[in-house]
Amino acid sequence: MAEYPLPKFHFQIEWGGSRIGFTEVTGLDVETEIIEYTEGYRREYNSLKMPGRQKFGNVTLKRGILPLDNEFFAWWNTASLNKVERRDVTISLLNEKHEPTMTWRVKNAWPAKIAGTDLKADGNEVAVNSIELAHEGISIINE
Repeated sequence: MAEYPLPKFHFQIEWGGSRIGFTEVTGLDVETEIIEYTEGYRREYNSLKMPGRQKFGNVTLKRGILPLDNEFFAWWNTASLNKVERRDVTISLLNEKHEPTMTWRVKNAWPAKIAGTDLKADGNEVAVNSIELAHEGISIINE
């Protein structure tokens, strides 16, 4: 049986115990800072490069606006000065049997920004909201 790369359109997201349909996920980035260190006794005049702290970008989720769907905004409304409901968010890329094959676990996420849709009288596109999640790390599992 031949192995092929998975398409990126078949995915699911779990947050706070429920699954919500989204059209797009971006920001699943992990970067390790580079620490340069130079020792005076080295014969070469270059620096040693060592791994430092990991940096994570914010994760952005986009979805169509549904009437009377308040779960999207209910989480946003938990934020106040120094208080917010943090959630672990699981994003899974699915195979043809709807089983997770690659999973990103976003730790202690909270809504940092919500962007509403643009409105256009002559357009016929779906109205889309987005929510940007700040978090404390991403772990990646290739199942």
